[in-house]
Amino acid sequence: MALPPSGTTDEAFLREVDEEYRRERLLSIWRNYGRWIIGAVIAALIALAGFLYWQHHQESAAGKAGEQYDAALRLAEQGQLDKAATEFAKLADRNDGFGALSRIAQGNLLLQKSDAKGAVAKFAAVAGDQSVDKPFRDLALVRQTVAEFDTLKPQVVIDRLKPLTDPNSPWLGTAGELVAAAYLKAGDRKAAGQMFGQIAQGGEKVPQSVRARAVQLAGVLGVDAIDQSKETKAQ
Repeated sequence: MALPPSGTTDEAFLREVDEEYRRERLLSIWRNYGRWIIGAVIAALIALAGFLYWQHHQESAAGKAGEQYDAALRLAEQGQLDKAATEFAKLADRNDGFGALSRIAQGNLLLQKSDAKGAVAKFAAVAGDQSVDKPFRDLALVRQTVAEFDTLKPQVVIDRLKPLTDPNSPWLGTAGELVAAAYLKAGDRKAAGQMFGQIAQGGEKVPQSVRARAVQLAGVLGVDAIDQSKETKAQ
C-alpha cells in the first residue's frame, strides 16, 4: 500500500516508490502464477463457448423436434398410423412439451386402433407426471376421462374434472360438458343445468359452438342461460 503522506516527506517520491512496489508485486505474481491465470481465463472461455453451444443446440433441437412432431401429425392425418406411432415414439422420451404431446398423441393413435386400455394408460401416465407442465397434464387428464367415460362412475368424473371447470379455466368448455354429462348420468338434472349455464357464460374461453349448445341444453334442463359472449351480442 502507499505510505501515508507526511509533512516532512516528498509525496512525489513516495508515489514513485509506491508505483514501483506495485509493479514489482505484479511481476512477481505473473512470474509465479501467470500460467495459472492464463489457464483459468482459457478455461472460462471454453466453458462460456460450451454453454453457448449447448444453448444453441437446445434451440436447434427444439426446432428439429417441432418439425418431427409436425411430420408425425401429418402421417397420422393421412391414416399412416404405424409410421406415425414410430415417429411419436422417437419424441416421447423428451423432457419437454414435445415429449408430453407425443405421448398424448400415442394415446390418440391407440384409441383409433380401438385400444382404449392402452390409450388410457398413456394419458394417465402424462396426467400423473409432475415433471410435465400443467397444461399438458390437464390435456392428458381430459383425454383420459373421455376415453374411459363410459366405464367410470359419475362421481369419479365430477371429482376429477371439477377443478378444470373454474370460470377462468381454458378447459371450461370440454371439462364442463363432461362434468355436466356425469351429473345427468347420476340423475342430477339441476346440477347439470347449472354446469351448462356456466359454460354458456364462459365468454371467449369457450368456443362459440360449445356455448350455443350449452345454452340449449341448459334451457332444456330448466336453466335460463344467456350467452353473454361478444359473438352472440354481435348477431
